[in-house]
Amino acid sequence: METLFALLPIVLVLVGFALAALFWAIKSGQFDDLEGPAYRILHDDDDPRIPFNRQGEKEGERAEDGGEEGQRDKDRPAGS
Repeated sequence: METLFALLPIVLVLVGFALAALFWAIKSGQFDDLEGPAYRILHDDDDPRIPFNRQGEKEGERAEDGGEEGQRDKDRPAGS
């Protein structure tokens, strides 16, 4: 019985923390869009407006413009 009196306040404090975390998550918008992240992976990321893809294009353009790397690739026979 003494253990029950000791555990009851601890459980009430933990439930209070859990409820506070739940209300904080709801208030901050964590549950606003539940389906968006699931569909986001299906979208094509080859859009040149994405900064990561623009960087890759610039590196490829440098090689095609006749830089050292591009020149070496042109001089190599196919398949090597």
